[in-house]
Amino acid sequence: MRLQEVKNRSEEADFILVNVDLNGGSAKYIRPLDKDIREVFNPKLNKAFRQGECIRWVLYDKGQNRIGRIAAFVNKKYKTRGDQVAVGGIGFFDCICDQEAADMLFDVAKHWLIQRGMGAMDGPINFGERDRWWGLVTQGFQEPLVWMNFNPPYYQQLFETYGFRPFFNQICFGFDPKLPLSDKLNSRHNAIAEDPDYKVLTIQKKRLEKFARDFTIVYNKAYAGHGGLKELKLEQVMIMFRNMKPVLDERIVWFAYYKENPIAIFINLPDLNQWFKYLGGKFDFWHKLKFLWVKMSKPNRKFVGIVFATVPEFQGKGIDSFIVGEARKTVFGTPYREYEMQWIGDFNPKMINVAEGVGDVFRTRILTTYRYLFDRGAEFHRHPFIQ
Repeated sequence: MRLQEVKNRSEEADFILVNVDLNGGSAKYIRPLDKDIREVFNPKLNKAFRQGECIRWVLYDKGQNRIGRIAAFVNKKYKTRGDQVAVGGIGFFDCICDQEAADMLFDVAKHWLIQRGMGAMDGPINFGERDRWWGLVTQGFQEPLVWMNFNPPYYQQLFETYGFRPFFNQICFGFDPKLPLSDKLNSRHNAIAEDPDYKVLTIQKKRLEKFARDFTIVYNKAYAGHGGLKELKLEQVMIMFRNMKPVLDERIVWFAYYKENPIAIFINLPDLNQWFKYLGGKFDFWHKLKFLWVKMSKPNRKFVGIVFATVPEFQGKGIDSFIVGEARKTVFGTPYREYEMQWIGDFNPKMINVAEGVGDVFRTRILTTYRYLFDRGAEFHRHPFIQ
């Protein structure tokens, strides 16, 4: 076996194709867009390079066949409360079912991180934001959501045999958007719906600034300062909304108000992978045209939860049931048949209770973020709980 650091376009192409080689035989695999992978490793497009660095390797067998890959990265801003050592990351791991091959990949990443002063490595994680390429699928092996890792079950054994231990689990939830509300949720919904001071609106693309402002208010009250999340500026949210606009479906983004003041948000998007799976990883000019054709000709049956939040003063008052109840009225007139929320860390029991409190939900899949301490005699601690 031979390890090769990625230094040129040919090796970059091989880095991308390892994922296709090893997973493409699965009927549930959806190839990520090549451009989305390349952007992670492009200093001009990934702001993580401002406070970190990364490296990639491809593993070949004696016949020069691609049999594995891994990336390693350090990021000065990557910290978890309670960390006793500096922690680096590994990601974009793929490997044949061979522990020796996996160990070669983990070893080269470990030694690179040690040389940069790291005392542990987490993985598989992203060199950037946590909403992409984060965690190993350990339960619920199904089609990945957009920007979500996909892997066969044996990867878990490769990680754990090497010595990785679960740092935290990432839980995804779903529900059937066509089913009527349970009696409990329906009762809670009706109690609020009878009060004319409460209302729910769907987003309007022609009034993005108004809804971006309302989003900013709710998000910052609900999340800023919790679990390391920072306050968002209106300018940031406007950029996010403008980027979402081409794929935004006004029917599945909801805002709740009390006396015209925003109190809750339920932000969703169509699962782009239901369209991307027809593109074979490409997004050049012709594939962009194909994407538009697919988007128009193939109704998307699945939508994905991005953000669900209620301002603190209205938490525990049934607002979640109210907004979900109003949302289901809208969904009945759409082609959507499946719904799945983005993951919530098991270190955040409050948010898990919120998700499960909506009712009629079930756990769709679990991803796991692993940690490996370089000092094998050191005491291992899982991710601390958010109080």
